[in-house]
Amino acid sequence: MAEASLSSTVLEVDDAFEANELYQRNGWTDGLPIVAPTEARVQAFVQAMGLDPADVIGTEPVRRRHISAEKVAIAAVMAGCLPEYMPVVRAMVQAMCEPQFGLHGCTASTGGAAPLVIVNGPIRRQLGMNATHNALANACRANASIGRTVRLLLINVLGSVPGQLDRATLGHPGKFTFCIAEDEEDSAWVPLAQERGVPVGTSAVTVLSVESPHQVMNEWTRDPEELLDTYCASMRSNMLEYSIWEGNYAMIVAPQHREVFNAAGWTKQDIRRYAFEHAQVQRRQWRDVGKAAVAGRKDEERIYKALRTPEDLLVVAAGGPAGGFGVIAPPWYGKKSLAVTTPIQTTAP
Repeated sequence: MAEASLSSTVLEVDDAFEANELYQRNGWTDGLPIVAPTEARVQAFVQAMGLDPADVIGTEPVRRRHISAEKVAIAAVMAGCLPEYMPVVRAMVQAMCEPQFGLHGCTASTGGAAPLVIVNGPIRRQLGMNATHNALANACRANASIGRTVRLLLINVLGSVPGQLDRATLGHPGKFTFCIAEDEEDSAWVPLAQERGVPVGTSAVTVLSVESPHQVMNEWTRDPEELLDTYCASMRSNMLEYSIWEGNYAMIVAPQHREVFNAAGWTKQDIRRYAFEHAQVQRRQWRDVGKAAVAGRKDEERIYKALRTPEDLLVVAAGGPAGGFGVIAPPWYGKKSLAVTTPIQTTAP
């Protein structure tokens, strides 16, 4: 398909195997096998969004690349989606095209970030999305294929090919797929989408560009502050080892840790306030991690916070019931790439 055009070229092949080999030879995939995007399948996926093929779902703000409904449908078919996933995919693309998300920068950077997709609302259950066991990995077709659509779309529409536009030095596995649902049913907390202004009962997608997630463990305390100190240590580690830029961190909390917070009456807002005050480093600490060349340039006692405000921390309930684990997913480039939340249109406009 011609990446600068809203319409796509039709290619004839003998069978699905040869279609996959054609896409592999041309670099149109992420290296994994694809589902052949036949005209009939693509049309069904476009219709599932209530759109026409040439309708523009979003525009990448820097290079002004228009992303049509047909291009999104092709990527979703290739990724293994079902037509009913398309409202989520559409909202995800719209969110990534918002200027504050910084799609071009996080796609082209040597930092190797990936969009993390978080789904809230009734559509999670309708699609059978996974929010519990193995939540960040292989457990669910909807999670895996919706997340994979991001990468196939970036490759084929925005030209995000490794070594070309995609200049990632290392990247991380989230660049294959990185999509979760929040565990709203087993959580006493307000869901992420509602915290970010989406009405109760409305499904929504939140996207943020993050580096590789860091799993933390603490099974030895019932004190919410001690437990949060473990998460804050991960945030401080990122500031020292990667960057001190303030921005959106994602904190994913599994049930065993949620129970500790719930027993103490801690809300997501309580967690954010504590993290805002404690996830910080002094510039001189860079000396401890081999960065003396920059630590001593000026203001060695200056304090840097991980978050601009408490609201920069996105607290998400997800994960299996056993084990004192959680995750911190740090931002790609702080305020240059911020989280965006978009409601999902579940019916045709």
